[in-house]
Amino acid sequence: MITALTNARVLLDHGFAEGRTVLLAEGKVLGVVAAAEAPQAQRTVDLQGATLVPGFIDTQVNGGGGVLFNDSPTVEAIACIGAAHRRFGTTGFLPTLISDDLEVVSEAIAAVDQAIAQGVPGVLGIHIEGPFLNVKRKGVHDASKFRPLDEAALPLLTRLERGKTLVTLAPEKTRPAMVRALVEAGVAVSAGHTNASYATVRQALDAGLTGFTHLFNAMSPLATREPGVVGAALENRDAWCGIIVDGHHVDPVVLRLALRCRPLDRFLLVTDAMPCVGTDAESFMLQGRRISVQNGVCVDEHGGLAGSDLDMASAVRNAVAMLRIDLADAARMASLNPAAFLGLESRHGRIAPGWRADLVALDSDLNVVSTWIGDEPSGDLASPADPTPMRGAARGPAE
Repeated sequence: MITALTNARVLLDHGFAEGRTVLLAEGKVLGVVAAAEAPQAQRTVDLQGATLVPGFIDTQVNGGGGVLFNDSPTVEAIACIGAAHRRFGTTGFLPTLISDDLEVVSEAIAAVDQAIAQGVPGVLGIHIEGPFLNVKRKGVHDASKFRPLDEAALPLLTRLERGKTLVTLAPEKTRPAMVRALVEAGVAVSAGHTNASYATVRQALDAGLTGFTHLFNAMSPLATREPGVVGAALENRDAWCGIIVDGHHVDPVVLRLALRCRPLDRFLLVTDAMPCVGTDAESFMLQGRRISVQNGVCVDEHGGLAGSDLDMASAVRNAVAMLRIDLADAARMASLNPAAFLGLESRHGRIAPGWRADLVALDSDLNVVSTWIGDEPSGDLASPADPTPMRGAARGPAE
């Protein structure tokens, strides 16, 4: 069955276009045509002037809908997390496991593999954030779980049969040969929670490291005589940098300076979302510690940041307001750029014939009104028979 999405401003490769009809069939975009030339479709959806962009892809989702992936590494938990984030435009995500015992890592990988096999909407793979991290940059991670990365862990980290695996590690807690072995097995490797020197990061980049997890946070800073991880990231023009644009993790001025240092298409928006996203919870438990949610910020008992209460729609709004970039670039930082980071850009992140029909319709305030995952609709405009509200107030601060 062909579905025609009409009466929207559509983000195409060259920018936004008016007067286009987007045709969907069998989970993909069938075509993008002028409204006057659109063929008759079995189903037509009037988007009422909404803005249609590629579905958002979040590579760092610890939880949502009241569920923390570490607490419940199951298919059911993944489905709940995905449903919570879909309300805010996330049509593809990596359930993210923070540092834990390797037995829990194994359970999480198995759950993601099963979730993809069962067709849980939006699951693209898994993000294993630790336990191969540096205690000096531990953030909210449980340092008792930390361990070096050696050959013994390689079979586990390369076990996922379906979807993509992303591993965040501290380069100084392993060897370049280990990074290379992961990359050769198809794993994406990112530097995070690291106190590495510039030289150590350069060696990891040469070995195949392609990402930096939540740039500026939990990593050695740029200093006058030691560029550190931040200096290596800003100098490099090929690796991707995840950024949390909530006005709390990094000052917007610092992020605007970072955008001037390297190509814009090598930045991706991430949420680092915790279970509170999609709920009204004022606190939650994280590995035995109570985390408070205060004015959109997650903090531990010492006031330290503990993930975020950010969703992707708010991240996009904040990128426009705080980083002073246009909506087209912000939307690509939430869709095409993370797709490219994961090696999925040939089927995700664009509104073009042959690409997956993972789409988000935004109102004039950039709130989500409808989504499609593989052309399956949900939301106010997606299906006249579906009254489920999709609108959500901005969750992050805006300038």
